[in-house]
Amino acid sequence: MTTRERTIDLNGDVGEGIGRDRELIPFLSSANIACGFHAGDPRTMRETVELCMEHGVAIGAHPGLPDRAGFGRRAMAISPREAADDLLYQLGSLYAFVRAAGGRIRHVKLHGALYHMADRSEELADAIVGAVRRFDPSLGLFVPPGGLLARSAEAAGLGYAVEAFADRRYGADGRLLPRGADGAVLERPEEAAEQALAIAACGVVRTADGGTAEVRAGTICIHGDSPRAPEIAAAVRRALEREGWRIVSPFAPN
Repeated sequence: MTTRERTIDLNGDVGEGIGRDRELIPFLSSANIACGFHAGDPRTMRETVELCMEHGVAIGAHPGLPDRAGFGRRAMAISPREAADDLLYQLGSLYAFVRAAGGRIRHVKLHGALYHMADRSEELADAIVGAVRRFDPSLGLFVPPGGLLARSAEAAGLGYAVEAFADRRYGADGRLLPRGADGAVLERPEEAAEQALAIAACGVVRTADGGTAEVRAGTICIHGDSPRAPEIAAAVRRALEREGWRIVSPFAPN
C-alpha cells in the first residue's frame, strides 16, 4: 500500500515593478503577473515572463482594476461588462509576451479590490468566469474559499484552486483582516511559514483574536510587494518541503 503524495501550490503576485521578483520567483510554483492596469508595463511583463520560464514557474495573469494610483486596492464602480472587457484586454496583453517567449498562460488570479468585489457579486463573478472561459477554457482560476467565484467557476466547468495567504492575518470569520488593521500583514518569515504549514496540513489558521478558523486551500500566496517576500517564500517552501509536501502548480503539467 502506497501513501498518496501530498502536493500544494505556492504562488506569488509579481511583475508589479516594486518587488524583488528575481529573488522571489525561484521559490514559487505559480506566478501571477500584473497586466498593466494596477501595476506593470510592457518591459516588466516581458522580463517577468522570461524569469518564470527560466525557473519552470507556471505563468498566470494577475488582472486588476484600472487604478495605478491606488495599486488596484480601492473598490471602484464597474459593470460586469466593463469587468469582462478589462479582463480580456489584460489577458491579451500578457498573452502576447507569453506566446512570444514560447510559453503558455496557465491560470488567472484577480488582483486586490477586483478579487474581493467579484467574490461578493454574482453578476461580476459570472462575467469574470465567462470571460476567462471564452479566452481559454483550459485556464484555471484562483479563488477565495467558499465564495461566489468558486461557485461560478464550478457551474461553468472552469478549473479553480482555492487560495489562502501565508503573509496575511485572518479574522475569526476566516476572512482576511482589512489591510489597515493592526497586524493584518505578517512580516516575519517564520510566522508566515508556520501559518502556511498549518493551512496545508490542517486547514486552519490562528486568528487575530487568538482563536482558530478553518482555511482550506490548494494554493498559498505570497505578496510580491512585501519588502521581505523572497525571505518569506524561502521559509515557507523550506517548511512545507521539510514536512513532505511537493510544491507544484495545479494547472501545469508536471
